[in-house]
Amino acid sequence: MDIKKVIEGLHPLERKVLPVLVKHSSLNKIVEKTKLPLAGVMRAFQWLQNKEIVKLKEDVKDVIQLDKTGKDAAKNGLPEKRFIKAIKEKAMKLNEIAKKAKLEKDEVNACIGILKRKAAIEIKRDGKEMIISITGPGKKLLDQESLEEKFLTKLSKNSLELDKLEDEDKFALDNFKKRKTFILVQNIKTFSAELTEKGKKIVKSGIKDVKVVDRLTHEMLKTGKWKGQTFRRYDVKINVPQISGGKRHFVNQAIEYARRIWLDMGFKEMTGPMLTTSFWNFDALFTAQDHPVRELQDTYYIQNPEKGDLPKQSTQTNTKRSKNYKIVEQVKNVHENGGTTGSQGWRYKWNEEDAKRNVLRTHTTCLSAKTLASLKESDLPAKYFSVGKCFRNETLDWSHLFEFNQTEGIVIDKDANLKHLMGYLREFAKKMGFPKVRFRPAYFPYTEPSLEGDVYDPIHGKWIEFIAAGIFRPEVVKPLLGVDVPVLAWGPGLDRMITSAYKIKDIRDLYRNDLKQLKNMKAWMRL
Repeated sequence: MDIKKVIEGLHPLERKVLPVLVKHSSLNKIVEKTKLPLAGVMRAFQWLQNKEIVKLKEDVKDVIQLDKTGKDAAKNGLPEKRFIKAIKEKAMKLNEIAKKAKLEKDEVNACIGILKRKAAIEIKRDGKEMIISITGPGKKLLDQESLEEKFLTKLSKNSLELDKLEDEDKFALDNFKKRKTFILVQNIKTFSAELTEKGKKIVKSGIKDVKVVDRLTHEMLKTGKWKGQTFRRYDVKINVPQISGGKRHFVNQAIEYARRIWLDMGFKEMTGPMLTTSFWNFDALFTAQDHPVRELQDTYYIQNPEKGDLPKQSTQTNTKRSKNYKIVEQVKNVHENGGTTGSQGWRYKWNEEDAKRNVLRTHTTCLSAKTLASLKESDLPAKYFSVGKCFRNETLDWSHLFEFNQTEGIVIDKDANLKHLMGYLREFAKKMGFPKVRFRPAYFPYTEPSLEGDVYDPIHGKWIEFIAAGIFRPEVVKPLLGVDVPVLAWGPGLDRMITSAYKIKDIRDLYRNDLKQLKNMKAWMRL
């Protein structure tokens, strides 16, 4: 260690603090001796510790102090003592006592309760007036100094440490705690510093003997006085304060990244409101109106407005009806008897009022339904995606939220098949940072064949479900699009992917609004 070089790199604050540390270690004493502000000494402590010149020690203790009423009581006496002093000579009315003892109304009421328990006063009624006189025990109480008074006297001279109280002081403290006034118990941190072996060598070598110039000025450059001077060295290895610049929430970063993946793969984006009708959320997707998923246990229905509009129906009576009219009619027919799809449908009477019920969308697949309804056969082939929030009445736990993010995708192409579907999903999962993907058969009301996909979560060491997918059934496609064309469809959940990527073990921590978490979270950077 080159001591001279170390001294040349000391900040002026460090040069002032170091010599004082030979005799003193407490923060307050060093502030007193150096006449530096508290913040300056603390800054010097931190720098010296980073350079291993001093060793800092933090001591935390509970300290008892007087509050405003306690200071008043220490000076003028406890309220109950002033109360009985006022009636020492003769019995008095309550308002007269308050005036003579200089007590507030709430203090008077408290005094009566305390003194009655000690049998120190006697109360008589004169009509509506209370006449209060002192008793024999009250006179004895007046002549004695209570433990509480002794405790107040001690505190008026200096604060006391909680763990160093005597038994009598502890008794008095407990009584004051019951009264919830007079005293404050505060958690106070004290800092001290002592020289390390390295620090002792530096101080011993003579800090004042090494002359350095702290900064280069315009005057020095102009006159040439900088020549031959030794300037303070800059330590490029020293710790510096961490700076947290403004940035988007890490969940929004991940969502934007997912959006970019689909755009780079040639998809167009679908957008739409989070509030929709049951027609688009369920009926258009061939979900029966008595299906359990539509019950309140799973779905958030809206009370106001309770119902929305179906696609507008034409009032024309001839055969040239609008496409929108055909959509409602065809969806109804496909539910009741399969329509022109060759299916038997669900074989029940479809209820238009149920289809109008407003709901917070339970999936973004409702956007796929609306998109299919807007396309013409000449628009094909086509690829669409969406990223948005969905809502389900889930029980909150480490892997479930009632509000979650989902990304939706559809590919409409006469040559599309299940192998293409799995290929899209593997590519998306890989780009999101999950190379391990597996698929298994599944059932969904609106796709056939159907599958579920899992990605491997290295944090929990298990496979987690991230996607429901399949090829839309003709009962979905034909009423909306007008023709039966293969439509690949999927809806991965993003939140579980995000928690795994950030090594968050509880999905609820995505939205806990912890500033420390938000500052320390790294930017989303995947493959």
